[in-house]
Amino acid sequence: MHPPLASYAVVVPTIGRPCLAGCLRALADCSGPEPSRIVLVDDRPGAPGGPLPLAALGPLADRAIVLRSGGRGPAAARNTGTRVVEEPWTVLLDDDVRVTAHWREQLARDLAEAGPDTGGVQGVLEVPLPAGRPPTDWERNTAGLAEALWATADMAYRTEALRAVGGFDERFPRAFREDADLALRVVDAGWRIVRGERRTEHPVRPADRWVSLRVQRGNADDALMARLHGRDWWERAAAPRGRIRRHAALSAVGLGALVLAGAGRPRAALLAAAVWALGTGEFARARIAPGPRTADEVATMLLTSALIPAAATWHRLSGRWRHRAAPAWEGTW
Repeated sequence: MHPPLASYAVVVPTIGRPCLAGCLRALADCSGPEPSRIVLVDDRPGAPGGPLPLAALGPLADRAIVLRSGGRGPAAARNTGTRVVEEPWTVLLDDDVRVTAHWREQLARDLAEAGPDTGGVQGVLEVPLPAGRPPTDWERNTAGLAEALWATADMAYRTEALRAVGGFDERFPRAFREDADLALRVVDAGWRIVRGERRTEHPVRPADRWVSLRVQRGNADDALMARLHGRDWWERAAAPRGRIRRHAALSAVGLGALVLAGAGRPRAALLAAAVWALGTGEFARARIAPGPRTADEVATMLLTSALIPAAATWHRLSGRWRHRAAPAWEGTW
């Protein structure tokens, strides 16, 4: 017997990655009450690409619709999908997750147990890590999703709660902080968000040597969060502050070494350069020590540790400037 469940829709934004087929197949194969509809939002920019793998949904394929959102990022893609939802609950899944075998049964219990003041129910994310060796820096980064609050990799919201706050803030262009921003607005509107029991696997996606450098763009999104929610948003969202203050200090020292050298003050420049090298070495060691320490991993950590502080500082400062007058989000439904 399944507990009583109001109907729900599943919204999956995608850029057509191969992992989408596995996501849809897992959704179709798990046991429990079926979704009333499945909304796939194709966020590939430009002309339509190849067809999405609807056949992976098997018997659920006739419940699927495909919308296009024009390559505007996951926040805009989710809004495109949720705007057509008429069911009481909107369940958001990312295209790189795989729900577990009893996910729909667990979802039914999660939603049936949600009180009238519950606006959202978060799923439990499991990040499989390699056996037999310590995880790499990127694998540890992904594993942090297991403890993160409000991750939209698997998140169910009351559709009326989404409407009440205007959906996702589309000024967040990446899959970063847009989930925390939405959740804080839902909570501020008087709803509760709880953690459910359903479980979803979030594999570590393949990444190249420079992925940790690219993710520093998220520092601009942190600046927008501070503008919208105040400087205490870190505590409210239980988000780690990271090393941005150390990165800013280290970047200032490195810049100072260059300026002093250009001004003909070699001793002072050498001292500043030594401080920069020590700081960079400490950062690299902190990233290397818990990992597998293979030659490739060590080389990657050394290279990126020298570049990350400046990149992080640049993105934070540019974000503060760009979002210095950002008003509260007023999305339209």
